[in-house]
Amino acid sequence: MGRIVRSITKDASVVCSAIDGCDIVSRIEEINKSSAVCTAALGRLAMGASLMGFGLKNAEDTITVRIDGGGPAGALIAVSDSYGNVKAYIQNPVVEIPLNDKGKLDVGGAVGTDGTITVIKDMGLKEPYSGQVPLVSGEIAEDITRYLAESEQTAGACALGVLINPDLSVKCAGGFLIQVLPFAPEESIDRLEKNLAGITSVTAMLEQGMTPEDISLKMLEGLEPNVLDDFEVSYRCDCSRERTERMLISLGKKELEELAQDEVTEICCNFCDRKYRFSGEEIKGLLESASRE
Repeated sequence: MGRIVRSITKDASVVCSAIDGCDIVSRIEEINKSSAVCTAALGRLAMGASLMGFGLKNAEDTITVRIDGGGPAGALIAVSDSYGNVKAYIQNPVVEIPLNDKGKLDVGGAVGTDGTITVIKDMGLKEPYSGQVPLVSGEIAEDITRYLAESEQTAGACALGVLINPDLSVKCAGGFLIQVLPFAPEESIDRLEKNLAGITSVTAMLEQGMTPEDISLKMLEGLEPNVLDDFEVSYRCDCSRERTERMLISLGKKELEELAQDEVTEICCNFCDRKYRFSGEEIKGLLESASRE
């Protein structure tokens, strides 16, 4: 299980959510059998989406974050519910490229920078809210920070990190998201900037044994913060046979007729690798359902 802790300053003008997502990113690596740089990239996006989704107003609300930067990893997608539970997908899970000039995994090189970050919020309205901005670096955290500033006019900062062992297992993974409300006084912003300038990387803090609570309170140090929420979060795919049936019906009569000719049709979920098998007779049944609608 992962864990998210959200802290708030005494005057309620700045909020910081922090996540320990090691178990979440380990599950991502297990499902995708991804290379180190792809695990790092998709892990960062999953944790970023989890932090953005955590605290959406309604239980059924979801947020989808998609990054397509034109790099060899292809498109990356992460979907979070309002509790921070998340699922994620990467188009090309195995990419091998050199380390960057800092000797670290080149996430930006794998993701690319010639593209966009798109965020879709489904909050039960007639149409989902959608926003999109160009990528800054493909390093994920910087791109989320820019998206929030430009598309949602929310000042703040995001930091995400994934540390991979030589055997490709996940050593640690986490991040934080700071959101500054419009009424925040200048002295609070100045203190926040000082705090940010004085921290090490997210993975270094986790390696030192810091918890999400420790990280969230450290980011708001000097602003009399208190813990607001503390939740367990996990990698969670909500696929089901019923959802898969609805997806097949949405393909339309012509395609269902073609699938009905096969002895077995197998559908694999991109998010969890679960497989659903349908016989030709079952496809015909779906065809009849589609005809009645």
